[in-house]
Amino acid sequence: MEEAINGDLSVRAVVDTTRMDWTPSPSASVWRKRVHLVGPPESGQVTSVVRYEPHSKFPAHDHPGGEEILVLDGVFSDEHGAWPAGTFLLNPEGFRHAPFSDPGCVLLVKLRQFQGRERNHVVIDTHALAWQPGAIPGVACKPLYEQAGFSDRVLLERWDAGADLGVTRYEQGAELYVLDGEFADGAGTYTAGYWLRFPSGSQHRPRSARGCTLYVKRSGLPYLRSAAASS
Repeated sequence: MEEAINGDLSVRAVVDTTRMDWTPSPSASVWRKRVHLVGPPESGQVTSVVRYEPHSKFPAHDHPGGEEILVLDGVFSDEHGAWPAGTFLLNPEGFRHAPFSDPGCVLLVKLRQFQGRERNHVVIDTHALAWQPGAIPGVACKPLYEQAGFSDRVLLERWDAGADLGVTRYEQGAELYVLDGEFADGAGTYTAGYWLRFPSGSQHRPRSARGCTLYVKRSGLPYLRSAAASS
């Protein structure tokens, strides 16, 4: 059976994950807050905040359509290594692992949204990256993923207190997740834990009175199914 959570890609989606309840996953010690799902409950395209309890684990599994992870807290591990908070991973199609967490962890996870076996396998300690000045005053960035032949780009952005980005347009859509601080636009104010998705061709004028740090994914909507297409 197919399901949809924020599956209409033509409308703006805004979720305060801090106000959501944790729901169970197939593993009894792993919990999730799903902000986007299109397809079968356990094999559709999904974006979630995921929490591993201490000493929790998943059985070995493949990743059709790839997997993206940003470790928000704790340490996430698999047989390939241990990844502390601040680690960004992109596991392409064909990747297989058996994840676990000894101390517990919280992750931002995107599944089955990275078609193409030629995508690079990426592991980045974002804390080791220097902030680079952006094109807009008061905005710095840490590029995490961009690859020829694919439209999607992933980066961290840091907006200084008082930053005004002006009218910002997303030709192929965008997703934002607020890591700390807050920003606002004409539709509301967004603090740590907010997830937002903007449709292709949309725009807004974001500002940050006290500064913020964001996960930003641009031009990823071409790889997503819509709720209408899933029926």
